[in-house]
Amino acid sequence: MLKPLVSFLFGLLLVAGATADTLIKESEARLPPAPVTAPATRSITRGPGIRILSPDTGSPSLASPFALQIAFEPHGGAKIDLSSVKLTYLRSPNVDLTERIQAGLSEKGIDLKAAEVPPGEHQIRVSVQDSDGRISNAVFKLNVAK
Repeated sequence: MLKPLVSFLFGLLLVAGATADTLIKESEARLPPAPVTAPATRSITRGPGIRILSPDTGSPSLASPFALQIAFEPHGGAKIDLSSVKLTYLRSPNVDLTERIQAGLSEKGIDLKAAEVPPGEHQIRVSVQDSDGRISNAVFKLNVAK
């Protein structure tokens, strides 16, 4: 009776562990931070809005894994160009995280239920372009608890 229960619980642990998506690897987190650069020049036309819905980037420390939800808000009837979406970990050298978000990417934004990130401070840039060629970028910081 106990053996089937233990097997079932172990199976649940495996399934739960398999649902987390590694967003940033330990080896990438050990890279030096990217040098601080001046903000990009803003264009006159309005590119898509980028809103970080989750996690709370103002939180002093996050627990990993966490839900990563980023909303894209196109303007003036334009559509989001999914092939333009890029997620970059700002390290030296920069790390392209775009492939790791493909499962949660849509015209509405990025929705990962369980993004796994090592402890520490991490800066990430989101870039998106609309069907009219207007580009927007947003940088956010994550402080993940040890």
